[in-house]
Amino acid sequence: MSGQSLLVPGELSPTRSVPGSIRRPEYVGKPAPTPYTGSEVQDDETVELMRTASRIAARAMAEAAKAIAPGVTTDELDRIGHEYMCDHGAYPSTLGYRGFPKSLCTSVNEVICHGIPDSTVLRDGDIVNLDVTAYIGGVHGDTNATYLVGDVDEPSRLLVERTREALSRAIKAVKPGRQINVIGRVIESYAKRFGYGVVRDFTGHGINSSFHSGLIIPHYDHPGATTVIQPGMTFTIEPMLTLGTYEYETWDDGWTVVTKDRERTAQFEHTLVVTGAGAEILTLP
Repeated sequence: MSGQSLLVPGELSPTRSVPGSIRRPEYVGKPAPTPYTGSEVQDDETVELMRTASRIAARAMAEAAKAIAPGVTTDELDRIGHEYMCDHGAYPSTLGYRGFPKSLCTSVNEVICHGIPDSTVLRDGDIVNLDVTAYIGGVHGDTNATYLVGDVDEPSRLLVERTREALSRAIKAVKPGRQINVIGRVIESYAKRFGYGVVRDFTGHGINSSFHSGLIIPHYDHPGATTVIQPGMTFTIEPMLTLGTYEYETWDDGWTVVTKDRERTAQFEHTLVVTGAGAEILTLP
C-alpha cells in the first residue's frame, strides 16, 4: 500500500449541460443502449469519422490532464473535458450512458475503472486515470491514461509505466489473421514478470457507431477469444493492471470498481483500426 488513506465517495455537482445543437447518442435518456447488430468491420468513411471522434477524445483528455495536481478535484477535471468536447461539437459519450452522471471517468488509486468525478480532492502521491470518450459524426472514440499526482512512490510509478508498456506491446501484436486472444496473451505474460494482477471482468470492446458493440477484447489469455482479427475492425485495448489481486468490489453507486485488497491499479487505452499490416491508433492527440 502507498500509505494514502482509502477513497470515499464525494459530492456530485449538478449535471452539466450539452448544447442542443450537438447530436446525442441514441442511448441518452434511455436505461440502456440499443444492441448493436452491425459488422465489426467498418468502411473507410466510418473509420475517417472515428479518427475525428478519437482525436477530440484524446485532446479533451490531454486538456484535463494539464490540470492534474494536488488540490484539484476530480469534478474540475470532468468540467475541463466536458467543455473541450462540447466546444468541438462532440457529445461526451459517458454522460447518460446507462445513467452514468458525468462526462468522463476519474479512477484514483485503488479504483480500477468507472470512477465518478465528484468533490474528491487529488492528493500528492495519488495516481488518477482519466477515461474519455467523444461522440461526433455518429461514431465514438475512446481513450484513457493514468497520470501521476505530485511525488508518487516507486511501486505506483512503475505500475503506471508498465501498464502503458503492456498496451504498447498488445497493439503491436494486432495482426490480421490472428485470434483476439493474442492480445490478452501478450498483456498477461508481460504483467506476470512483475507479479501484477490482470483485471479480467472489464475488457476492451468493439467500438464504432456503438459505444460497446459486443466484441470483447480480454486482457488475459482467454482460450475462448478465438475471433479472427480482420482489416477494418475497430476496437479498444485497455489493460488494467494491479499491484495485488485482480478481484474487485463495486461501490453502492453501482459504478465505482475498486480492487478487493485496495491495492493500486493503472490503466491505459486506445481505440484502434486494424490495417493490412497491423493496427493504426486512432486516439492520438
